[in-house]
Amino acid sequence: MGPHPAVAAIRLAVRRVLHDVLTEFHRHADHDRPAEAARRPAHAASSRYAEAGAAGRQTLPERPDTPLVLVACSGGADSMALASALAFEARKLAVRAGGITVDHNLQPGSGLRAAEVVTRLTAMDLDPVEAVAVHVGREGGPEAAARDARYAALDAAAERHGAAAVLLGHTRDDQAETVLLGLARGSGIRSLSGMAAASGPSGRYRRPFLQLDRQAVRKACLVQSLPVWDDPHNIDPAYTRSRLRHEGLPALEKALGKGVVEALARTAQLSRDDADALDTWAAQAELSVRDETGRLECAKLYVLPPAVRRRVLRRALIEAGSPAGSLFARHLEEVDRLITGWRGQRAINLPGRVEAMRQGGRLVIRQS
Repeated sequence: MGPHPAVAAIRLAVRRVLHDVLTEFHRHADHDRPAEAARRPAHAASSRYAEAGAAGRQTLPERPDTPLVLVACSGGADSMALASALAFEARKLAVRAGGITVDHNLQPGSGLRAAEVVTRLTAMDLDPVEAVAVHVGREGGPEAAARDARYAALDAAAERHGAAAVLLGHTRDDQAETVLLGLARGSGIRSLSGMAAASGPSGRYRRPFLQLDRQAVRKACLVQSLPVWDDPHNIDPAYTRSRLRHEGLPALEKALGKGVVEALARTAQLSRDDADALDTWAAQAELSVRDETGRLECAKLYVLPPAVRRRVLRRALIEAGSPAGSLFARHLEEVDRLITGWRGQRAINLPGRVEAMRQGGRLVIRQS
């Protein structure tokens, strides 16, 4: 008799991601190997084989032959189910599996809970396993500040251990919430695209559960007798996502019927496809709207479709030093009016001490 359907589903989702990680890892290894061999002097290779022979080995690899995959685990149902699936699948594949838990220091006893998570991950035979304590600032609000601190810690851990990927336990329900939050901000199609299955530097972060609902993941923990910790912040109405989860989405399902979560997740994927296509178009268009000195020509920008033009402008502003996370739709609209509604406006001040102005039919973007 096979595993429970919920357990089988989470294992299959993780297995698919691990196969992708392995494929990419070996592709990069095969690409790098000839260059490394060409740079290594012949005598160095001979001495290496001599050392290996003296130690009773045939080879002495410079890098592990198997990629390390870490799971980011809070101790909640989603990440514990993910950790158990990673531990199970890694034993059958040429993958090393480890775990990281981040202690945000936002609640009494958080250090003890982080230590408990380390114990549970270690019992699953994950290695390395560690807890990382972070300081959460205030910029952008409590949720954004905690997220920034968490990803900074995960990035550092991945670099420290040389991890090929970090698995995150976001589910289809999390994706639906993210789409609604983006819709409420009114920040465009990229926000509606939600979370990507792979994101971060070189696709470091992988989200195997985006096609699975939260209930199935929790069921997988139950049937495997996995202890889980329910973060009280997840039911605290002080947090926007918590209110959306416990009040907003249930109200939508009551008004519109079941299937809202699935529809929102599907919207995320369709929006992501469209946004990726527009980003590619904008990158190509940018080459054609600059003069010989590299400045943007307003007349050429004007004839571009608005969605493409604003992407070109956003890329230029970020390149000039404006932080991507601080650039909002209203900023782009003001800069766009220098192209489409020119009436002799003065320079526009933007985040990152960047200013945009129109001079002689050119859009000048620079730090003030």
